[in-house]
Amino acid sequence: MSDASLDQVQIRRLLELGRSLVAKLDGEDILDEILAGAREITGARYAALGVLNERRTELERFITVGIDPDTRRRIGDLPRGRGVLGVLIEEPVPLRLTDVGGHPQSYGFPDAHPPMRSFLGVPILIGGKPWGDIYLTEKGDGEFTGADQEAVVVLAEWAATAINNARLYETSERRRAGLERAVRGLEATRDIAIAIGAATGLERVLELIVKRGRALVDANTVVVMLREGAALVIVASAGHVTDAEGVRVPIDKSTSGRVLELGLAERISDVTRHLRIAAAELGVPDAHTALLVPMTHRDQTIGVLAAFDRGPDHDSFSEEDEQLLRTFAATAANAVAMAQSVEADRLRSALEAADAERRRWARELHDETLQGLGALRLVLASALRRGGPGVNEAAMREAIGEIESQIRNLRALITDLRPSALDDLGLDAALRALIERHRRDELPVVGELTLPDPRAGDNGLGAELETTVYRLVQEALTNVAKHASCRQARIVVTATEEDVTVEVQDDGAGFAVDSKTPGFGLAGMRERAYLAHGTLEIESGATGTRLRAWLPRRASAGAAERLDGRQTAS
Repeated sequence: MSDASLDQVQIRRLLELGRSLVAKLDGEDILDEILAGAREITGARYAALGVLNERRTELERFITVGIDPDTRRRIGDLPRGRGVLGVLIEEPVPLRLTDVGGHPQSYGFPDAHPPMRSFLGVPILIGGKPWGDIYLTEKGDGEFTGADQEAVVVLAEWAATAINNARLYETSERRRAGLERAVRGLEATRDIAIAIGAATGLERVLELIVKRGRALVDANTVVVMLREGAALVIVASAGHVTDAEGVRVPIDKSTSGRVLELGLAERISDVTRHLRIAAAELGVPDAHTALLVPMTHRDQTIGVLAAFDRGPDHDSFSEEDEQLLRTFAATAANAVAMAQSVEADRLRSALEAADAERRRWARELHDETLQGLGALRLVLASALRRGGPGVNEAAMREAIGEIESQIRNLRALITDLRPSALDDLGLDAALRALIERHRRDELPVVGELTLPDPRAGDNGLGAELETTVYRLVQEALTNVAKHASCRQARIVVTATEEDVTVEVQDDGAGFAVDSKTPGFGLAGMRERAYLAHGTLEIESGATGTRLRAWLPRRASAGAAERLDGRQTAS
């Protein structure tokens, strides 16, 4: 048999190694199997694998098998590719030596290095370019043969294929992970944009930010802190966090404050050493790592988004995590600023509507009740001056008539504030009484009501929704009576299992619906519909005005009562 001929055992083992190597996708597993296989098919005592750097000028990794850990420590620094190892780097072809120390390029071995004589080195070429080398020394039964060299050359070819496959797989996985993270980022941004478009309140926006931000970077905990004076205040959190909302963090004494002031993100690998305020004070008692990014809106940093502990092993956050969370934080800051603006506008509108109601009540009391009481005083004073039974009796009758008139006025005003019929008889009866009252005031109104009757066993709409419906009809009829100059008005209120619709239509003079300064009554109606999670549409023109409100029967509990209480208390 030729010195270079492979025996059946080597051939069979090479085939097994080849199949095993190309089936692996983990780079470290592949390197371990290459070394183990090379020792087995050649009988070498020691094996090593050197990985070249990107410029292919020296070794950046050196992996050994056969040398115990104590000996490796005594040897010291691992080879970088000088001496005989450098020969393979400069000329990547197989090299077989009887005595490695006798080679002209040999530098010898360190003092603690075990003795080595026989040597076999084979390059691993990927795409025709050197990637690394397999080194074998101290064949058990003498020198390495041509068959050994041929076997290791074949193994190196298998290794090149397996390593290249693993590299391609790793690249593909990185790209897939990057795409998944990008998609998560877009989904998170989309959800916040939808929340803003739906005019969702600040609380809901903050809830979305912490939940989506946590999923985005696989964090155990995410906390949002917003600037409030000289402090950052925790306003929302998600994950492994105690109840910390409302906690104030001083800007000038905290890492979060430094992120806020400088507008620069910080990645922290050890929060116990590098976080200026303990994570436990932020409601995160067992945090190890952190990522803090600024929330910037129109060049103003309004808060900080803080993530703690990536994944179940509390890994540190990467540069990619930082870039992803920074982009997300910018969108989150815009959402917070817009939600705050919407809430401020809504509160301002509510306050203006309440002020308008106070002015109306003041006018009613001044123009009717106060003047009526003044007239009553004059009648009684005049009778007192004139004297006589006949005069006094006439004055008393006139006074009684005036008192009855003012009682009616006060009752009407009280009904405007809170109709007793709504509490005592329900929505249907309260609306019919309201319509009848306007008919007595010479406003022709036609009512078509299809509402549940609790007295007949039907489920009512609930106090808050009934109040909202009543107030919408009441305000609409008040506007019609004051401004429309119509021949007829029509009210249609219909309740189904899912929703309630309210329509008020008149044939009088219209108005500019898109006016930038709508009346306070209209502003109040819009707010009521919003608080009930419904919609309000108004069409107006030369032929009249049509108001239509849609209100779901799942309206938020207490919304209308809160509004009534706010306006009544005002």
